Amino acid sequence: MKKILMIAVLALTVQSYAQTFTLKSKNLGGQATTQQVFNGFGCTGDNVSPQLYWENAPEGTKSFAVTIYDKDAPTGSGWWHWVVFNLDKNTTELKEGAGSTKPELFPKNAIQSLTDFGKPGYGGPCPPEGDGFHSYEVTVYALSTDKLDLDENANPALVGFMLNANTIEKASLVFYFQR
Repeated sequence: MKKILMIAVLALTVQSYAQTFTLKSKNLGGQATTQQVFNGFGCTGDNVSPQLYWENAPEGTKSFAVTIYDKDAPTGSGWWHWVVFNLDKNTTELKEGAGSTKPELFPKNAIQSLTDFGKPGYGGPCPPEGDGFHSYEVTVYALSTDKLDLDENANPALVGFMLNANTIEKASLVFYFQR
């Protein structure tokens, strides 16, 4: 009995040290910088997507997706700034600038679909002047499917529906911006 109890305690201890699915960025802090801010709609940033990386994906992950969403946008439905899916299960990073339309920076066979700016690719923060801080939620989704049967013309709501239907686990980080 003592031996079984000792094994159970050891198993619980090991489980408590298990790593969690985590999203990080080497160049994204608590506030957006001019580098990430959109260039247009009255904003004059560089519109460069942040570097993102994740670790400890859950067992059964077959692909990944990444989104950036502003729930504070005064639209009634928020604002999708970046929608990426069909990232291979071995992908663990999106390089800084991968949200441009330059294929050498973006993982092969992955898709950047429409954002609320009306085109694929990264569109940085650009809240209305005087609207206070907006929070930008960056999320990586570990998916139970090899790919979503969607293309670059898929709207964010449809992609979001498919992500929610296939998510095993997700990890997020938040940054802020106001003007």
